[in-house]
Amino acid sequence: MFRALYSPAALTRAPLRARTLATSAPKFPVKNHGILPTSRSAVVSHLHFFNSVTGEAGQIPTYRVLDSLGIPIDGAEAPEVRINEEFARKLYENMQLLPTMDNILNNVQRQGKISFYVRAQYGEEATIIGAAAALANDDECTGQYREMGVLLWRGFGIDAAMNQCFGNHGDTSGKGRQMPMHFGSVQHHFHTISSPLATQIPQAAGVGFALKRDPARRNKNVACVFFGEGAASEGDFHAGMLLASTIPSPTIFLARNNGFAISTPAHEQYHGDGIAARGAGYGIDTVRVDGNDILAVINAVTEARRRCLESGRAVLVEAMTYRIGHHSTSDDSFAYRGRQEVEDWKKIDNPITRFRLFMESRGWWDEKEEEELKAKLKNDVIAAFKRAESLKRSDLRDLFTDVYGGEEPWNLAKQREELAGLLKKYGDVWEPWHSELKRFRDEGKKLVD
Repeated sequence: MFRALYSPAALTRAPLRARTLATSAPKFPVKNHGILPTSRSAVVSHLHFFNSVTGEAGQIPTYRVLDSLGIPIDGAEAPEVRINEEFARKLYENMQLLPTMDNILNNVQRQGKISFYVRAQYGEEATIIGAAAALANDDECTGQYREMGVLLWRGFGIDAAMNQCFGNHGDTSGKGRQMPMHFGSVQHHFHTISSPLATQIPQAAGVGFALKRDPARRNKNVACVFFGEGAASEGDFHAGMLLASTIPSPTIFLARNNGFAISTPAHEQYHGDGIAARGAGYGIDTVRVDGNDILAVINAVTEARRRCLESGRAVLVEAMTYRIGHHSTSDDSFAYRGRQEVEDWKKIDNPITRFRLFMESRGWWDEKEEEELKAKLKNDVIAAFKRAESLKRSDLRDLFTDVYGGEEPWNLAKQREELAGLLKKYGDVWEPWHSELKRFRDEGKKLVD
């Protein structure tokens, strides 16, 4: 059993107190130096500038449970209540699934069978799977591009993920109308990803506020938004943080600080102490965690969720990790970082290797099981790929469905009628259209009819 390592400022289980508005006349300090109209800060006579939220001109500490060899550090506590062999195996299998899907889907895109692919979480497996494991399966999530692991943890399935990337009629996220890796699932409480950067952050603050107003879900569920440190440079980040702090909502802001916003390194994105330094400015409880340590992530997000539910306020979690893969299939990261740098990080601080060593130390894993798991996952993903590749696209008429609720607006009806007219006129005689229509399940006939 490991001793607790919850820092007083970050992970203590002290009672949470919400701010209150003053309803009586202000009381002057004993020494009567005067008061301020909008602050309760102390009045001092010496001029003092500061540039650190720690009060000691040092960097915010990073919470960790396991070292790079999978050994608990002195005083650390593994989440013993949940970390048994069965749960650890589920964590590890989900972590291993992500690079397996990354490698296969990256190759599929290079073959021209899908249009685009964003590396799911190569190097960030502990952050994503650890957070997913700490959240309740019915907590509302808004993601960026690399949170496929949250859906897989919740039972979305490899087939559903593969169907979305192919945009076939099995795509339950958007019926083939979205780019690959833009998932969504009402059933799994995962809001559909949109391409513009950081739009999900203020949306999550609104989702959290809606949960707080719903009697059936108040004090039961939280919203959790995932974003990178690059997205935190957008105005939407500050809008979301301000909304969640002034109109309090139980929202976890989970920043994946993986070192790069596509090609822009972190040191060119901000001059301050990362993303965590911004939390205090909004009056939000904040913690920085080692994002390559899945046990630390589980502890941190579990505590963040508890604080959200108990106080009804937001919490900021900054997970420090490293993006091993290229940003996407449109990116060559070796144009802006050294190949050796990437190889060193893969060897020195690999989140999968770290957790595997921890499991081996407890007798929960061995080399034979490792080989069997990798072979099984590869076969499962390839089988799902073959099934997805064989399916046709959704009906062409689905291009116009599910856009608006209620009665179809006149402008959408007009566009649908215009396309139907063009298909009647050219669908059978113009070869490019004739060939393309065969790729749809209804070959465009339902739209024309």
